[in-house]
Amino acid sequence: MLKENESITLTGCEAIDIIKEINYILVSLNNIAHHYYNEPTITGARRLEYERETTNFIDNNKITHKLAEVRRVLSSKFNDELGDDDMDDIERETEKTRYWEKPGD
Repeated sequence: MLKENESITLTGCEAIDIIKEINYILVSLNNIAHHYYNEPTITGARRLEYERETTNFIDNNKITHKLAEVRRVLSSKFNDELGDDDMDDIERETEKTRYWEKPGD
């Protein structure tokens, strides 16, 4: 990692905005789970309601856009100079991240 990327600085406003977005997503998803999983035994129908509500929350509230904005703000603080491996520090550090794949792949 480049020395200058070992420590990055956010403004107070940037940090608060990121915390607000993360709290909104985390608390909302937690509230959805508590609402649908408030019984000792969950039926298949109740599970489907939970899945539908979670999906609707993500889609209707543009959660992927919110997360992309958080990533943009954080990423903008790094020097994105390429190393000998033709990757910047963020690419290098996230290279082995396992992402969702279609079942069976």
